[in-house]
Amino acid sequence: MSFNAPGTPPPPQYGDVLRSPQGLATALTVLLCVAGGINLLSAGTNAFTLSLMNDLDADPARVSSAMTDLSDILTGLAGIFQLLAYLATAVVFLVWFHRVRVNGEIFAATAFSLGRGWAVGWWFIPVAHLFMPFVTARQIWRASTQLKPDGSPVRVSAAPLTAWWAVWIVASIAGRISGMVYMRAETPGEQEAAAALGIGSDLLMVAAAVLAVLFVRRLTDLQNTMAAQGPYAPVQAAYEGAPAAAQTLR
Repeated sequence: MSFNAPGTPPPPQYGDVLRSPQGLATALTVLLCVAGGINLLSAGTNAFTLSLMNDLDADPARVSSAMTDLSDILTGLAGIFQLLAYLATAVVFLVWFHRVRVNGEIFAATAFSLGRGWAVGWWFIPVAHLFMPFVTARQIWRASTQLKPDGSPVRVSAAPLTAWWAVWIVASIAGRISGMVYMRAETPGEQEAAAALGIGSDLLMVAAAVLAVLFVRRLTDLQNTMAAQGPYAPVQAAYEGAPAAAQTLR
C-alpha cells in the first residue's frame, strides 16, 4: 500500500512513492518471535546433550545408546528448524530493510552516501557485512527522524539499533564458533564443550531476536510518523526532544 508524506513528494527521477513498511514489520515481528522460540528449544536440546555428556564422561554405563541417538536426533532437528527460520526471517527482513531505505531516500535523499541497492548488497559481502548494514541502518534512522521547527533534528535515541546490531554480531560469531566446535567434537568432553557453547550461542540469538523486534518496530513507527505528519515535528514534541506518538498507517 502506498502513502504520501506531506511536503515530501517522490523524486521525479525515480517516480518513487512512499510505501508503508507496517505489514512487513508485522510479519517480521512474528518470524523473529518464532526464530527466538526455536533458539530457546535449541538451547534446551543443548542442555540435554550437556547433561548426557556429563553422565557419559562420569560413567559410560549410565547412558544407553538410545539416549545418545535421541540427543543426535534432537540436535539435528533443532538445526534444521533454526536454518528454516533463519532463511524465512532473512528474506522478509531484507525486503523490509530495502523498503525503509527507499522511504528514507524520499524523506531525505542527502542522508545517504550510496545507492539503495546496497541496503541488500552489503549483507552478502564478506567482512563488509559486519559493519556496512549498520551504517546504512543509521542513515535510514536519521532520514526517518523529524526536524524541529528551526530545522535541527529531533533527538531520537538510536539505542534499539545499536543494541540489536552489537548483540547480533556477537551472536553470529558465537554461532559460527559453536558450529565448528560441534562438527569437530568426538569425545564426550568435546561434545560437552560444544553443547555449552551451543547454549550460549542460542541464548544470544534469542536476545538478538528480541532486540531486532524493538528496532524494526521503532524504525517503522518513525517512518509512519514522518509519513503522517511530514518532516517537521509538532512544536510541543520538538521542544520535548522527541517526535509525537507514531500513527500506524495500514
